[in-house]
Amino acid sequence: MSLNRVTQSEFAVDATKTHIEKDLAHNSPLISCRFDPSAKFVFAGAQDYSVWRFEVETGKKTQLPVEAWVRGLAFEKTGQTLVTGGYDGRLIWWGVADETPKPIRIVEGHKGWVRAVAVSPDGSLLASVGNDLVVRLWNMADGKLVREMPGHESHIYNVAFHPNGKDLATGDLMAHLIHWEVATGKKLRTWQAETLQKFDPTFIATLGGFRGMAFSPDGKLVAASGMTNVTNAFAGVGNPSVVVFDWETGKKQIEHLSKAKVQGVAWGVAIHPDGTRIAASGGSGAFLFFWKPDGANEFHQLKLADTARDLDMAADGLRIATAHHNGHVYISRMDEKKA
Repeated sequence: MSLNRVTQSEFAVDATKTHIEKDLAHNSPLISCRFDPSAKFVFAGAQDYSVWRFEVETGKKTQLPVEAWVRGLAFEKTGQTLVTGGYDGRLIWWGVADETPKPIRIVEGHKGWVRAVAVSPDGSLLASVGNDLVVRLWNMADGKLVREMPGHESHIYNVAFHPNGKDLATGDLMAHLIHWEVATGKKLRTWQAETLQKFDPTFIATLGGFRGMAFSPDGKLVAASGMTNVTNAFAGVGNPSVVVFDWETGKKQIEHLSKAKVQGVAWGVAIHPDGTRIAASGGSGAFLFFWKPDGANEFHQLKLADTARDLDMAADGLRIATAHHNGHVYISRMDEKKA
């Protein structure tokens, strides 16, 4: 999430007034989205083997020809460079505002899917994870490998740097979270969000995992989103869930669910500086959910037009971008709708 630079006192929001402010349309299903640090643009990975840059105010879109499905999107701190990671295993550096985007650098990062990427708070390191079960750290300036960190036993779905820049968290298909020391690559702790994974003996398959991951701006909490109460692994039937852990102790603080037991996956999660937890669901029920820190069920929800597959929050703490199967990016704003 791009919200780590914002503090609670800088703005006020009213989640109960959340409304769709912008509808950015494309003609291919979308699987990922991220605001750039300035929030002038939203970048979205599409199933047409491209990443698309949308100008938020005008809706103008520009193609980044990545030649892959892309789930991993991350910006270095100045906002001038974007790194994408796709199913082809490649990491590609791009100029964020280039008129005609072309790769600055291409690195063969992983064997198989790159599931997620993240840039360290100081902008010096890129972390990437994927299906080859290895966490890798790269030098952002030249793309050279800094360190490999094996240790996961299933596909790694997500990665996030702690706001202190010294620690890294990764989460996998089995809902194991590993805490790494960035300076040494040492594995410090491992724990599991048990409710976010299930083995189905009928289909001999595990479903679940860390579909979203985010630290609170102060680094005291880490949230993981996905699906719980799975009743059919083959069809992916279950309920969206967000599990929040105390980072210092590793103990589960709370699990956020939906009142109506909506079917779907919580794709993407954010912890607002005011404490509100936010996630988007994809499946038979498409919603933005909002939870208070001590609330098991949401205090507000916004119905979305179609299955959501990713979520990001802008640095202003007011706007949320969601990427959808229908090819649209919806920008939701958490305050009073202007007349």
